[in-house]
Amino acid sequence: MRRWNGWGDEANSLDLPSNADSFLSERIGVATPLNDVSLESVVAKVPASRIPEHPLIVTTEEDRVRHARGQSLPDLLATRSGDFGVFPDGVAYPETSDEVAELLKFCSEKDVLVIPYGGGTSVAGHINPFQSEKPILTIDMGRMNRLMDLDEESLIATFGAGTPGPQVEAQLHARGYTLGHFPQSFELATLGGWVASRSSGQQSLRYGRIEQLFAGGRMETPKGRMDIPTFPASAAGPDVREMVLGSEGRMGIISEVKVRVSKLADQENFYVIFFPEWTKAKNAAKALVQSRIQLSMLRLSNAIETETQLALAGHETQIALMEKALSFKGASTGKCMMTLGLTGSKAQCKASLSQLKKIIKSFDGIYTGTMLGKRWAEKRFTMPYLREALWEKGYAVDTLETATNWENVDNLLNKMEENLRTALQDQNEKVHVFTHLSHFYGQGCSIYTTYVYRTADSYEKTLDWWAKLKHSTSDVIVNNRGTISHQHGVGKDHAPFLPVEKGELGMFAIRTLCDAFDPEKRMNPGTLLMDE
Repeated sequence: MRRWNGWGDEANSLDLPSNADSFLSERIGVATPLNDVSLESVVAKVPASRIPEHPLIVTTEEDRVRHARGQSLPDLLATRSGDFGVFPDGVAYPETSDEVAELLKFCSEKDVLVIPYGGGTSVAGHINPFQSEKPILTIDMGRMNRLMDLDEESLIATFGAGTPGPQVEAQLHARGYTLGHFPQSFELATLGGWVASRSSGQQSLRYGRIEQLFAGGRMETPKGRMDIPTFPASAAGPDVREMVLGSEGRMGIISEVKVRVSKLADQENFYVIFFPEWTKAKNAAKALVQSRIQLSMLRLSNAIETETQLALAGHETQIALMEKALSFKGASTGKCMMTLGLTGSKAQCKASLSQLKKIIKSFDGIYTGTMLGKRWAEKRFTMPYLREALWEKGYAVDTLETATNWENVDNLLNKMEENLRTALQDQNEKVHVFTHLSHFYGQGCSIYTTYVYRTADSYEKTLDWWAKLKHSTSDVIVNNRGTISHQHGVGKDHAPFLPVEKGELGMFAIRTLCDAFDPEKRMNPGTLLMDE
């Protein structure tokens, strides 16, 4: 069963290696875990529902608890402490587009606010209810989870919007195809959620971000149904498909998604390369991408992340031997780890591997083959469980992500890390900070920064520390030519920073578009746009 107060399935966990405690305590101090509350105690706090009866809506307390929060660090603190604040008044589980339309009509008639819910994996507050005089309905799309059609001539697949990543791939693989969209939240996140938040997957270099994969579909809105046709391309005015991308439930609920799929590749391998220092590593990554070698994924860890990953990888004897060999070849303290994937026909992969070896050699890269790459692939979707393991030890962990042009990467990355590293100095607290570049373009790349700090002596203080770290670094991002979100969307947490990026006229245009579909401001208020 899915955890009610954390990530993933209760049957799954990620054990920390034996040296994890000493590694973290040396860097930020010995931690003391906070006490967690029980599900039963939270259920007892749920107030009576204010929502009128409807055959598609359930108002049981546990359903409302399980739909009250997403997966951000504040959400984790809320679920572990029991201080949820607000619960939805009801949860609906539609199975068809017609039922979604029926629910929206009901909400209009009864003056009910609506929160669309996909896989519940938001880390930016998209799905959190808020204090309101009006009842709030969460519409869970999880039962709309099947492959509805596959056009094998045009390579267009139609899915229910609530289909999670594993079911997308399982249903396509059975027919010899793949979507190729693999965000870290793949286990739980849904196709409709990917579209609504402009998601990016780990292998976007081959398959594209969700905006390249999203071909069309259906959205139910307070003003009626909108079907978005699929064209290979069109010059017929502004692209309605693009309007829906990143709409975050403000215009309506995406109920059916048509995506561009690919035939399964003949071969796929992941490789790890080490570089002696950051500048050579970054320039090698830029050269690889700008040369248009047929990579499917690329990830570059800075020196601190490389050190952290190797320290927490387990297999201490093997890692020690590898580090000794790397040091002999010139990559010791300050080394940076690159993980990359090649996907395609055997001929394509062979040619690409030959090309990339030549490029990395010119930057003193040390090629280590597929052993570490295989280990990365095996654990690529389990890393969210690391947060749970660290929490049990008394450590809070969160991430910040952005994207910027190549010439600004070092400037922005260094300012983000420095701000996070020093933000809690007035509390005499250290913060362990590390970064990787996770998505690459000829123009620039994304910056994905992780920070770990000790929990305070209370949940309230731990949340205050998070707010200081998150908000001050978000200011750094938007005021230093970074986007407030490369892949996690805006939600409620990032909404205050969006106007810096979009400008006054841009914000006016976005608000006007949302108002056209939802003039009563019933759909997901406070998300994407700050509502008064």
